[in-house]
Amino acid sequence: MPRVAGIIVNLVPYHHARWDAFARSTGWETHLVELTDRDEFKVLEFSADARFNRHTLSSSEHGGRHGLFAAMDAMLNTLSPDVVCVSGWGLAVSLAAMRWAVRNQVPLVMLSESNEFDEARSPVKEMFKSRLVGLCSAALAGGTPQAAYLEKLGMAKNRIFVGYDAVDNGYFAESTCGLVGNDADREALGLPFNYFLACSRFGKKKNIPGLVRAYAAYRRNSPDGHKPFDLVIAGDGEERAVIVRTISECGVGENVHLVGPKGYKELPRYYAHAAAFIHASTTEQWGLVVNEAMASGLPVLASRRCGCVTDLVSDGVNGWTFDPDNEEELSGLMFRIASDPDLRSEMGNRSREIISQWGPARFSEGLRSAVNTALANSKTKAGLFEKLILELSCRKVS
Repeated sequence: MPRVAGIIVNLVPYHHARWDAFARSTGWETHLVELTDRDEFKVLEFSADARFNRHTLSSSEHGGRHGLFAAMDAMLNTLSPDVVCVSGWGLAVSLAAMRWAVRNQVPLVMLSESNEFDEARSPVKEMFKSRLVGLCSAALAGGTPQAAYLEKLGMAKNRIFVGYDAVDNGYFAESTCGLVGNDADREALGLPFNYFLACSRFGKKKNIPGLVRAYAAYRRNSPDGHKPFDLVIAGDGEERAVIVRTISECGVGENVHLVGPKGYKELPRYYAHAAAFIHASTTEQWGLVVNEAMASGLPVLASRRCGCVTDLVSDGVNGWTFDPDNEEELSGLMFRIASDPDLRSEMGNRSREIISQWGPARFSEGLRSAVNTALANSKTKAGLFEKLILELSCRKVS
């Protein structure tokens, strides 16, 4: 049985669910190597009965690039994996693992949620990426657009599998099931009777101010007889001051509730009492909160620039997609979904059906296929130019 090492930045709940499912279903010796055991939003979760082995390179500063690369070399020399699985090509921790694998002629599997439209592309950067992807023997992509992007970068189609972007569907389904309609729990949280929910870090690309403006338009344009829903936003981050100012400027301070960041154990309560979920990012490689909301049985309104919508959101079936720059479009969809409780219920049921095919089991099946493919098609030696590209990329990281 192969010994598999996965490389991540830190262990958050979705990593735990994916890798535990993989280790349990395959029975293979599985090691998860994280850069750090810290997380600013305090959502790190780890179960002691996990089937994978957890390793942390450093719980403090790793001493810059040289310290990181030395720590990675020491860790992988000790683990001696048969296959190394790296999370993308842009992280220092991934590049460190790729360098070790190339030097030791160990096959690589690329785990990727990037798609062609998630940011501006340049020919030079794309050339670098294609060479780094070319060092890998197989790949596990988030979904359809992510697989297409890997193929465009040069990975053979028959070596690309899908299912990387999964969360613990069972956790959210089970945790929310007993809470739906529980007014006592909703009131204990201080939540309104009907509300849209958004949940994200408050970064610029999350487009929370745009969401607030669209929400204000929804309230402003709602006809007589329709009692507008409130908007609950969970999260925090560098854009908080801008968001607070936008709420004030739009005059919706009594109806928009900033409830702060919520840990993994708290989140299901907010999903359970919501009427619908909204994700308005201007760019997003995937958008795992959409998975969580769907597993919780919610209809979703999701930006077309989220990498997950191709596979997860079907217009008129389990929600709608929208242009994140078109606030009037989003406000109209808010009214459309708020005004029809039967439609919300049907769409929520369809969300659960769709996401049931995109859980940890799919990650496990996809990664098993990718690892087997990598072992069967291992590159024994990287070309000189590819090695040079890798070394240059390693030197660029801090």
